[in-house]
Amino acid sequence: MASSESSVRKQRKAAKRPLSEDPDRSAAEERGQQQRHQVLCATLRGEDASVRLLEELLFGAEERLAERLTVRLTTTHSLTTLSLSASTSSVCSEDQTQPAVRSAAWEDEDDEQEEEIDMTHRFRRDFKKSEAENKMTKQRLQQRLKEQFQKAMGGTPSWAEATAKRSMKKDEDESEDLLRRTGNFIGSSNSLPKGIIKMKKCVNANSECPGGDQLTSVQFHPSAQIVMTAGLDHSVSLFQVDGKSNPKIQTIHLENFPVSKASFSADGEHIVATGLRNKLFYIYDMMEGRVLPVSSVRGLNEQWVLDFQVSPDGKYLLLSGSSGYLHLMTTKTREVIRSMKMNGSVCAAAFTTDSSQIFANSQEGEVFIWDVQSSKCLKKFPDDGCVRGTSLALSRDGLYLACGSQSGVVNIYSQQDCLQKLEPRPLKAIMNLVTAASSLCFNSTSEILAIGSRADDEANRLVHLPSFTVFSNFPQFQKKTIFQTCCLDFSPRSGFYSVANNKGHALLFRLLHYSDF
Repeated sequence: MASSESSVRKQRKAAKRPLSEDPDRSAAEERGQQQRHQVLCATLRGEDASVRLLEELLFGAEERLAERLTVRLTTTHSLTTLSLSASTSSVCSEDQTQPAVRSAAWEDEDDEQEEEIDMTHRFRRDFKKSEAENKMTKQRLQQRLKEQFQKAMGGTPSWAEATAKRSMKKDEDESEDLLRRTGNFIGSSNSLPKGIIKMKKCVNANSECPGGDQLTSVQFHPSAQIVMTAGLDHSVSLFQVDGKSNPKIQTIHLENFPVSKASFSADGEHIVATGLRNKLFYIYDMMEGRVLPVSSVRGLNEQWVLDFQVSPDGKYLLLSGSSGYLHLMTTKTREVIRSMKMNGSVCAAAFTTDSSQIFANSQEGEVFIWDVQSSKCLKKFPDDGCVRGTSLALSRDGLYLACGSQSGVVNIYSQQDCLQKLEPRPLKAIMNLVTAASSLCFNSTSEILAIGSRADDEANRLVHLPSFTVFSNFPQFQKKTIFQTCCLDFSPRSGFYSVANNKGHALLFRLLHYSDF
């Protein structure tokens, strides 16, 4: 029993004996264990790689690919940022740098050169304006084609105006805001461009009270935002001009008095109206609201007075009589102080801006220039090519004289040439009317001459000065809007244009180039 216990104790001591007791054996065992561990790790790594490869083949590796690209772009951007910041460190900081602009793979030198079109080709000859236009850039040719199309269509067709109207409305709103802030700002640019005039049709000026018969007069007030209409329905009406509703201010009925012509006085406080039947005329005092009939004028021996002109200084009324007489009446005493006689019958007359001279033409086609103070005829010359005169107008700046004829031709002269040359030649003969030119009017800046005829529908044109060309987009020929032109006028600063027609309507147009009334 004792011997067996001693043998068990010996075995336990041998098991607890340290490895250092047999160093060679322990080192060998440790190396073997390390080798087995390495083989196991290699096997595991191989299994993981094969699994990843299988996953990529089955499901793709979009996520890992996106991560690698993100890392690559981040690295590239960092390198670019470092290079840029190194070269421009004195100008920009690192947080203000921008990614480098990629250069074009191919640059063609011909792209920088404007392509020129041969205008001598038989398909393009009609678009030439002169023989010198043998070559034309593509952009100019496109603009020329656009102008020709609008001219043929009588303006921009309705199907092409959808977006244009929205942009134009935005521009108008901006211009209205500008008006509220600028006051006496006259124009949106220095000069009016030719070709196409920017305008829009507004509600008729007398929409609240149309004329019961043909209108004979339309005129804007010289200082207030008011327009006056008068006609054969024995009435004179005043309207406030806003372009939207144009509310009526007042209507004056003159019993048994069809109005031949009505006009504001120079100060805008009175309205003078003449009739068709006798020499009686009326003066309406706007301040007091009284109508004053003038049954007779001292020194006036005429059966009737149809036409008259108000001098710009407000001192005179020039009454057109019969047998070639022009009578100068003072507005203060209402008596004729001078009379002038021309050969033939008086057709039309007008004062110069300073009221020192009178231009008049006869139905026989002659133009007379009179001195107001002495009543002497300073000059007389024939209207070039005119057989029978019909109308006359002077520009406010003293540059132009326009004479209309029965054939529809309107000759435009230089006022200076008319005074200095023996037989002045017209600067331009406007031949866009085929019936008698009965109405002529210059706008305030002398950039537009309005011409019209009461003998034909839509016979109304706007002439651009000083190019002497007609605006191609007015009037629009898709439908009748103007009918027969009886009278026309521009507002004091050319913001509006009105045409009185034979239907009793005073058409109103907004000229968008001019921002004030």
